[in-house]
Amino acid sequence: MAKTDYDGPILEIDKLSISFFTRLLEIPAVMDFSVTVQPGEAVGLVGESGCGKSTVALGVMQDLGKNGQVVGGSIKFKGRDLGEMSEEELRDIRGSEIAMIYQEPMASLNPAMKIGKQLMEVPMIHQKVSKKVAYERALQVVTDVKLPDPKRILDSYPHQLSGGQQQRIVIAMALMSEPALLILDEPTTALDVTVEASIVELVRDLGRKYGTSMLFISHNLGLILETCDRICVMYSGEAVERGSIEDVFDHMQHPYTQALFRSIPLPGADKNSSPLVAIPGNFPLPHERPPGCNFGPRCDYFEAGRCDAADVSMDTVPDSDQHYSRCVKFQEIDWTAPITIGEQKEKNAVGKVVLKMDNLKKYYEVAANAMFGGGDKKVVKANETLSFEARESETLAIVGESGCGKSTFAKVLMGLETATEGEILLDGNNIEQIAIEDRDTTTVSDIQMVFQNPFDTLNPSMSVGRQIIRALEIFGVGDSESDRKKRMLELLDLVKLPRAFADRMPRQLSGGQKQRVGIARAFSGGARIVVADEPVSALDVSVQAAVTDLLMEIQREEKTTLLFISHDLSIVRYLSDRVMVMYLGHVVELGTTDQVFSPPYHPYTEALLSAVPIADTSVVKKHIVLEGDIPSAMNPPPGCPFQTRCRWKSEVPDGLCDKEVPPVRILEGNHQMKCHLSDEKLATMEPVIQIAAE
Repeated sequence: MAKTDYDGPILEIDKLSISFFTRLLEIPAVMDFSVTVQPGEAVGLVGESGCGKSTVALGVMQDLGKNGQVVGGSIKFKGRDLGEMSEEELRDIRGSEIAMIYQEPMASLNPAMKIGKQLMEVPMIHQKVSKKVAYERALQVVTDVKLPDPKRILDSYPHQLSGGQQQRIVIAMALMSEPALLILDEPTTALDVTVEASIVELVRDLGRKYGTSMLFISHNLGLILETCDRICVMYSGEAVERGSIEDVFDHMQHPYTQALFRSIPLPGADKNSSPLVAIPGNFPLPHERPPGCNFGPRCDYFEAGRCDAADVSMDTVPDSDQHYSRCVKFQEIDWTAPITIGEQKEKNAVGKVVLKMDNLKKYYEVAANAMFGGGDKKVVKANETLSFEARESETLAIVGESGCGKSTFAKVLMGLETATEGEILLDGNNIEQIAIEDRDTTTVSDIQMVFQNPFDTLNPSMSVGRQIIRALEIFGVGDSESDRKKRMLELLDLVKLPRAFADRMPRQLSGGQKQRVGIARAFSGGARIVVADEPVSALDVSVQAAVTDLLMEIQREEKTTLLFISHDLSIVRYLSDRVMVMYLGHVVELGTTDQVFSPPYHPYTEALLSAVPIADTSVVKKHIVLEGDIPSAMNPPPGCPFQTRCRWKSEVPDGLCDKEVPPVRILEGNHQMKCHLSDEKLATMEPVIQIAAE
């Protein structure tokens, strides 16, 4: 159905250079960048934040703003140079032939206009079709993106849809005019892993159906593996390696690509025996790039006088006409050499129980008519009978989709909310009804939190050192200002930040550095329990490895109990001792990491595992995509909370799943599960993730 009046490459970017101009200087954002996208092909663009991925996309859209301009090379779409087109020609192409899907769906939707009207506008403007034809096409595309009850969706406003549904609408809008090229800029970053899996499958299927070519921008190598035919790795404004997925994943030829793979947890990695290897040093700022190879200062294979002598060009890898590397030494490096494993650590013995939760419940009362406060009260059951214990030096991971109650439970633990029922015991003392303002200093400093977004947790007008000293004052640490200053500098050492950072303001720090300050502050009062709420999800993969490693190291030294809230199961498998899986306020599975990651699984855990993108070509995954969205906690389904999406439901007799909440069952080795499936059925479950035999 795509426009097929052209049979050459859909997109040809050749030696592209883009700079941004300030009053004082030119900042080169992209240099000497080339990539080609053939009809019907998906090309992945990967690299850390600030490497120029989105700038390339904006260059293709010819949307670089007042300060940005193409200073070299060309971008051709279907053989025509976009840089030579008039504004009118570009307007015709944008949205109709080239469409872009952005990271944040709500930024692309008009909150005051119904979905149907927004979708109908596209063909009415670009193809001058009638209202009736536009409506029929909108209905068809909403059906294509697998949204339930398409007519109701077309009649809804954006705020009435979940994040995953909004992103599907944005994809539908991009597909309305059947573009020849679709640019996806991190389209699933803000979504749950299960929603991400269904969106990725959807994009793949629609690409096939419409014959659309795609440029897929992401920092998630697993996602690129699952969606793309070819990959281009970027570092600091340059493409450093380009080739087919198999070439780059299995026969990488650039030190940066290798370093990226070493910093992500792959199946079987373990925090003690095979620690992740973070990339040393920091990403260079655009106006402070080193001479020669941009990656030189952080590279294991750097050779002075050679790697920094002159600009490095892209060269073809021998034995492959489609594989390129920007490295002067790539033919001399032994890419098959075993990696120098980070220092192996002894695991701390797990100590006594520090925290115990018993039948914790947290309900909220909400007015049924929320806007005017009238009508009956409705109860939101955010947490239902949570029971578990956590021990000294243990990492307990809490996983589940948005809305499952993970953060509510964290708020109750921190004292930001009080429990409706049940007990929370810290060292045997009840704290579930003590709000944070009524807790004594010791209790407050004992339970601390590291938040998801490092950008929102620091005071922008206070220096880093002052923020840590402020926390020390609150926790009553140190007898004098000089004591606290000394302790503050020790905390900067603990999180591996230079002591000079004490005088810096938050705006002068990168995301990873801000998160380290957040960790230093959390540990300033000698915290015994740290709740880490998605602490690395906003960070680049290379920074994730360093921050994760840091948390583990501090845990070993301080014997901290770490409650790690996440939806990234790769990182959970890598660092947790035990895993608690939550769904709609219930704990549906609880066990050691090995128990939870190998069958038998709770049906929900099975679907979560299948949804995780894994950056390894040798991994074979069972394909399970959850249908539908999580039910509302205000109106949960009867019986088992997961029964509306469960693929095993038909295996349970007498419609039991619709009638009764399953009791907690204790399987072998104190492995807990809330499920009606019989032991015989559970025994037939197969592993979701397997490594293919060579």
